[in-house]
Amino acid sequence: MAAAAKTRMLTIGTVCGMLKDEFPDISISKIRYLEDQGLLAPRRTQGGYRLFSEEDVERLETILRLQRDEFLPLRVIRQELASPAARDRKRRRPAGLTGDELELDLPALCERAGIDARLARELEDFGLLAPRTHAGEKRYAELDADIALACGRLAQFGIAPRHLRAFRTAADREAGLIEQVVGPALRARNPERRRAGVEDLEALAELARELSQLLSWRALRRLAST
Repeated sequence: MAAAAKTRMLTIGTVCGMLKDEFPDISISKIRYLEDQGLLAPRRTQGGYRLFSEEDVERLETILRLQRDEFLPLRVIRQELASPAARDRKRRRPAGLTGDELELDLPALCERAGIDARLARELEDFGLLAPRTHAGEKRYAELDADIALACGRLAQFGIAPRHLRAFRTAADREAGLIEQVVGPALRARNPERRRAGVEDLEALAELARELSQLLSWRALRRLAST
């Protein structure tokens, strides 16, 4: 990180410029969004301007790397940052979209997500969980456990799995749109072209997720101001 961050407080524009080389998609609006989500807490001047310390910039870099390299949702990133051992603990989930995931049986999924088997089956019925069957037993990916956890928390607000089909449908449509762009490369016989396709897929996934988050946040801010 730039030595300048150690000697003075930095404005949001300066921070954005510092990180642009490693994170080309960084923007002032994205940094503000992460602050709105409670992931950043820069100091404010009397005039309301944000000032970032060295620790603030390091925290922002960590957030951006977890988003880019491990495709973690903000909820999980928040938990990572809150953990005292976050920097030293080895991530369970491999980085990127192509690594293998640990598989769980139904009891393990329910334990990790904090839900019961009834809710898990209901989530599966509505397509929110997508297990594979091996030797007559259903096996769930770790990502399914994260999805189940999020759905379980929504259920506490009275939002049932049947109400969440819209999220699954939107995700399927988003994936279908991206597939039109990178599908030919992913199916190519040339290994280099396939690798390039995976890189494009990861880049598009990040951009699509950022857009989805920003659009959702804008709609919710409008709701809060009514």
